[in-house]
Amino acid sequence: MKTLATNLTDTATRLQKIRSQTEFICKPLEPEDTVVQPMVDVSPPKWHMAHTTWFFEEFVLKPYLPNYTVFHPSYSYLFNSYYNSVGNRVQRAERSTLTRPPLRDVYSYRNHVNEHLAKLLENPDDRFLSEMMPVLELGLQHEQQHQELLLTDIKYILSTNPLLPVYTPAKTSGKTEHVPATFLDVPGGIYKIGYQGNGFCFDNELGVHEVLIHDLQVMNRLVTNGEYLEFMESGGYKDFRFWLDEGFTLAKTSNWESPLYWMKQDNKWFRYSLHGPEELDLNKPVTHISFYEASAYANWAGKQLLTEFEWEAASQAYPPQQGNFSDSGIFEPTAVKTDQSNMLQLYGDAWEWTYSAYHPYPGFSTAPGALGEYNGKFMINQMVLRGGSCATPADHIRTTYRNFFHPDKRWQFTGIRLANK
Repeated sequence: MKTLATNLTDTATRLQKIRSQTEFICKPLEPEDTVVQPMVDVSPPKWHMAHTTWFFEEFVLKPYLPNYTVFHPSYSYLFNSYYNSVGNRVQRAERSTLTRPPLRDVYSYRNHVNEHLAKLLENPDDRFLSEMMPVLELGLQHEQQHQELLLTDIKYILSTNPLLPVYTPAKTSGKTEHVPATFLDVPGGIYKIGYQGNGFCFDNELGVHEVLIHDLQVMNRLVTNGEYLEFMESGGYKDFRFWLDEGFTLAKTSNWESPLYWMKQDNKWFRYSLHGPEELDLNKPVTHISFYEASAYANWAGKQLLTEFEWEAASQAYPPQQGNFSDSGIFEPTAVKTDQSNMLQLYGDAWEWTYSAYHPYPGFSTAPGALGEYNGKFMINQMVLRGGSCATPADHIRTTYRNFFHPDKRWQFTGIRLANK
């Protein structure tokens, strides 16, 4: 059993590692890159760095470090995201107006908060320790969520620049090969859904409950670019029969003809990546598609998307192998090799759209105070995704992790896994 001192030391080490990773992600950027907001879903990188710092200041340092003085009295207004309980804030669509404070002040803010967090962990007030540690852990998990958002937001920001700049050179190259998909049996039965461990989880994973799953077969890997290209070339974007009506209308009005970041030049397909424009690799997983596109593809292929409960049952039948996460530094989905005996890519590469609305589990209750705004108030008009992506930190994911986005969103690393039911 770990002692309190060991727990504090471990937390301090993780804190330093996670906080440093955010700055490492932003290091390749020019200062001008850090204030851009091409669409409302994307936040400027400078705002991400400041907001994650504000979270620790607001919810950890102010309540638990005696005599703490905030770095700047206006920062709570500037860098609060959606916590109505905390007070007024700059609206999401206006974050690009924050040319001030300058980037150097944001780094000073991060250093200030880091120093005081270290001081807090060196000599915590025992009266607050049991209450403080879960909040501190939530802050670490929150920062990791923003690291994933940083990578996806940076990609979108740079993609809107006519120069299509390189964020970081590619780590891998070379020929990939086509690996035919197989469908693996997931036996029907009663499955327990929800987080059952002793470590951290978000409140939306709680409420272990039983779900009846019918026999199904699950595709052992993600759908590839080449397979999705067949859907496109067969007229899939123009055939209403495969689409939900809302999605078909959106695809037409938005002129969708391919996934986000795909470009056709001289009769060849390319895609923008964090390594700059690259020729499309047909064997890598297709990403940056909406739920509507995933659903249309599944219908075209004569298959179905999994529900989130079927996905979790599949992860119990075939425990996920180590996936391609952001830790690899590849920052793009990778092609599978030749192993067809296992369920591949359940972890990493691309978040998998499920055919499940984002609803509370049985017994869900909103926590008191501002932190109760973290998940519950978003449980409407969104779809659940599972498994993590190439932008997710490896130690941030669980089989019970429930990501959620509106069905039209495409800027995240989102992909497709099919099922026979």
